[in-house]
Amino acid sequence: MPSTRLLRTALLLTLLLCCALVRAAPPSILQWPVELVVPGGTLHGSLMLPETAQPAPVVLMIAGSGPTDRDGNNPAGGNNDSLRHLALGLAERGIASLRYDKRGVAASHAAAPHEEQLSVEAYVADAVAWGQLLKADPRFSQLILLGHSEGALIATLAAADSGADALVSLAGIAHPLGTVLREQLQGRLPPTLAAETETILRELERGRVVPQVSPKLRVLLRPSVQPYLITLLRQRPAEAFAQVPIPALIVQGTRDFQVDAQEALLLQQAKPEAQLLLVEGMNHVLRVVPADAPPLASYNDPQLPLAGELLDGLARFILPAP
Repeated sequence: MPSTRLLRTALLLTLLLCCALVRAAPPSILQWPVELVVPGGTLHGSLMLPETAQPAPVVLMIAGSGPTDRDGNNPAGGNNDSLRHLALGLAERGIASLRYDKRGVAASHAAAPHEEQLSVEAYVADAVAWGQLLKADPRFSQLILLGHSEGALIATLAAADSGADALVSLAGIAHPLGTVLREQLQGRLPPTLAAETETILRELERGRVVPQVSPKLRVLLRPSVQPYLITLLRQRPAEAFAQVPIPALIVQGTRDFQVDAQEALLLQQAKPEAQLLLVEGMNHVLRVVPADAPPLASYNDPQLPLAGELLDGLARFILPAP
C-alpha cells in the first residue's frame, strides 16, 4: 500500500497536470446565425465568438468579388472555406468575427435577386450597417473591418462611417480595376476579343452599358453585370485607402496569381503609416503553396490549413501587446 504522503503527492501532480491542460486548451467557440434587415431585404451572416468573460475584438469580414459567400466559396471559382477557416483561426486566438453573405449571394440572394441591382455603394452601405451593429454590441471591445480581394475596397470605403477602429486589406488592389483587368487579360485573348474587351471597358469607364457582348466575353462583361462594373471601375482604391483615418494592415501573399504583391506595396505608398505583411508562399485563398503548384490546385480543397503567418500576423495587429 502506498503511503498517505505518496498519495497526496500523486494527487497534487495530477491536479497540476489537469490545470496545465485546461490552460493549454483552446477557448470554447460559440457560433450562431445573425440577420440584418437592410433596404431591399435581409442579409444573413455567422457570428463566431470565443467564450470569454471580457469583451473581445470583433472582425467584420467582407468577401471578394462575384458570388463569393461568407465562407469564401464561389460556385465559379472554388470551394475552399477560406473565410470560415479564418474565422476559426481568429476565434482560437481570442478574436470574434462576423462574416456574411453579400446581398444577391447565397442566403442573402433575395436582397438583390437581379445582379443589375448591385452597386459598390450598396455593398458599402451594407458593410456600414453591419459595422454599426457590432460597434453597439457591448460584447465587443473594438471593431476591425477586414476585406478580402474586392472586399478590401468595400471595407476601405466603409471604414469611417462604420465606426471601425482598424482596417485590414487582405489581397486588395491599389490600381483602379480597369488597369488590373487590362494587365490580367494582356496576351490571353485573341486580337478580335482583346479589341472588343478594350472597347467595352472604355464605354463602362464612361458610365455607358454595352448591350452586345460576344459569348466568350459574357462571363466577365455580360450586360447584366455591367451596371455593377460601372460603379466599380470608377473607384480609386489607393486614393481611398490613403484617406482612411484609422490604423491599417495590408496583407498580401507572395504566390497570389490573382493579385500581384506590387499592389500591396502601392497601398503602403499611399498610406505609409499602414503596416505591411507579406506572407511568403501564400496564394489568393490564403494557403501556402509550392512555387510549382498548379494555380488552382488549392481552390477546391477546404481541408488545407490556412497560412499560419497570416493568422499570427492578424492577431498581433488586432490584440494589444501585453
